Amino acid sequence: MRPSRPTFLPTLSSDRHLIRVLTLIGVTLCIAGCLRGVSETALSGPPPRTRNVVIFVADGLRHDSVNAVDAPTLMAARQRGTHFVNSHSLFPTLTTANASAMATGHYLGDTGVFSNTEYIGPAIFGGGAFGNLPGTPTPFLENDAVLADLDDRFPDGNFIAEQSLLALAREHGFNTAAIGKLGPVAIQDLTQVAARDGRFQTPQTIVLDDSTGSPVGLPVAPETAALLSAAGLPASPPVRQQPSGTVSSPGTLDPNLAQQQWLVDAATKAVLPAFVRSGKPFVLLYWSRDPDGTQHNQGDSLNRLVPGIDGPTSRAAIANADANLKQILDFLDADPKLRDTTDVLITSDHGFATVSKHEIDARGRFTNSYSTSFTYVGPDGRPEVMSGWLPPGFLAIDLAHALSLPLFDSDAPQHSGSATRYVPVDPSRPTSTVSRQRPTLGSALLGGDELQTRAAAKVIVASNGGSDLIYIPNGDRSLVRGSVEFLLSQDYTGAVFVDSRLGEFPGTLPMRAVGLEGSARMPRPSIVVAFKTFLREPGNLLSAVQIADTPLQEGQGSHGSLGRDNTFNNMAALGPDFKRGFVDASPVSNADLAMTAAHLLGLTLPPKGRLQGRVLTEALDGGAVRAGTEHTVASAADGEGKVTVLQFQQLDGRRYFDAACRIDGAARPRRCE
Repeated sequence: MRPSRPTFLPTLSSDRHLIRVLTLIGVTLCIAGCLRGVSETALSGPPPRTRNVVIFVADGLRHDSVNAVDAPTLMAARQRGTHFVNSHSLFPTLTTANASAMATGHYLGDTGVFSNTEYIGPAIFGGGAFGNLPGTPTPFLENDAVLADLDDRFPDGNFIAEQSLLALAREHGFNTAAIGKLGPVAIQDLTQVAARDGRFQTPQTIVLDDSTGSPVGLPVAPETAALLSAAGLPASPPVRQQPSGTVSSPGTLDPNLAQQQWLVDAATKAVLPAFVRSGKPFVLLYWSRDPDGTQHNQGDSLNRLVPGIDGPTSRAAIANADANLKQILDFLDADPKLRDTTDVLITSDHGFATVSKHEIDARGRFTNSYSTSFTYVGPDGRPEVMSGWLPPGFLAIDLAHALSLPLFDSDAPQHSGSATRYVPVDPSRPTSTVSRQRPTLGSALLGGDELQTRAAAKVIVASNGGSDLIYIPNGDRSLVRGSVEFLLSQDYTGAVFVDSRLGEFPGTLPMRAVGLEGSARMPRPSIVVAFKTFLREPGNLLSAVQIADTPLQEGQGSHGSLGRDNTFNNMAALGPDFKRGFVDASPVSNADLAMTAAHLLGLTLPPKGRLQGRVLTEALDGGAVRAGTEHTVASAADGEGKVTVLQFQQLDGRRYFDAACRIDGAARPRRCE
């Protein structure tokens, strides 16, 4: 049964020579398969034999950073199987958001996971779960306890609502495991993270992550603990040792080697051997934190855009992820029967770019943000931000100033009895016990008071690096209009999207244009803003730079925006059901992974929302080549001629987002550079 098609905006078509050329290459490579006369309809049924599926995620791996020196295994996988040369991350290009799409096959408008950090309504742990005091209303979601507390807000214990691939496979008798990075692996079988009476239960799917074996980690079943012990592994992985540095000291110079070695050893020496011995088919997802964690924190380029995230430390992180994949593939290849019954899907959640806190374009022009007019020092009197550069939380500081609203740090709750206060933020005053110069992590509450009870915040900013989410809970159109006018006037903002329930605003596109309006249960942002991106070298995505609202320093790495540098992730597939040596030029995305994996397993994911991915039939043996179409949409211009432009591809009613930008002046070509 074909999945229901998402409903999107009408489109305007355009053309790209590159995709046409790649499509012709794909047609040539596929002639033999196409001549067999197998139609797409014939592929809609399950494969004839029982299959296993392994999904390997190299977090933050850019398509163009895969090469034979740093990533020989990933290069070989492209050659052994199918290479997706037109792959896409979903926007916002963030880990937890794309993890939800990989897990369920749905766009973010259905999953409600709009970012890594989002506004959730009442503060996290408000009910005292896990013995915690009430925390922030804008939590970072890469945390098992946070996910459990969100689950606990809904009767079915699943804040995403959609069923995931691992949950479906588990219910059909498959062995299931999710191993790797804290947060995104738990989302793969989210109901198993749900708390009971404020405490974790032991999941039926094996979940091993950064916090395994610690007091704050998910419990490990005795059988799994015995497998780890028998494999000679400690009960918990080594603690990650990757300092992010400061404005005056560089970050890490080492990839995340030790922690990931424990995790991949757990996969190949404990979990997978047990799955094979059981005789039951399995689904395993392995999520490598590298290169993402290292690219974020690397110390090769402190306060410099060059080498940025292309230095030796980031390249070593790519090699680390590649070595993890090699260890998994070597395990499969050592058993011909296992190799011949296991399909491997390889992806990354998003691309990456080097952080700018100063430059706004390749010409070297500097931002004139209101937030840059202050000198930021820490409690010790040392500078926290380079003079004249953007601080963490610059958007919240600037927006509060423009709207004349008081500002509070949403990540700084203070408790007195039953009351929770949020520390005021004032960039003109030195940080003290009663006030801060900037939001701790960038997220903030605007309006109301520090108790946030008598008058709730009027505006909430959830900071996410290359993009920020803005919530206006009461839907006040005057506040929306004021916020939009402010955003369009800033030199660091790119594309701006507004919830269509709030009306149309010149210079912006509706959020439904990027798949952010669906059946989600979580609070929907009122506005999503992508910050500017630019290329230091024309045509070279590896030279990409983006403004980022983050505590990280200029020269380190971030993502979240809507440039092709962020949306062009790395995807490949190999195994008995995939074409060998095939270059797939059709548009594909992370939302298509679960749909394709379910098909390979002979299962059907039951949708609740309509924003679903597709089965990648063109990459399967006998599948016909599919061609997408190119489209560009532009908003109406505001009073100064500013427009938001979105470029995407479309296939089977699904949108694949290439890039978006803000273009100033109606006379300029309405296409992103």
